[in-house]
Amino acid sequence: MMKENIGDVDKFVRVISGIAALGAGFYFQSWWGGAIGMILLGSAAIGWCPPYAILGFSTCSAEK
Repeated sequence: MMKENIGDVDKFVRVISGIAALGAGFYFQSWWGGAIGMILLGSAAIGWCPPYAILGFSTCSAEK
């Protein structure tokens, strides 16, 4: 199982950015906005970011 590496503040920023990207993609009729928005929302939902895992980075505060 994947170890969570996204903290609460990071999740919040990803959700807001994902919604904004989806809205921009819809407004400008670009699939890029939808793709980026879904990636951001998906990573926030599962709490895991592949680039963070590769780099050994985590924004989680303390181990649960």
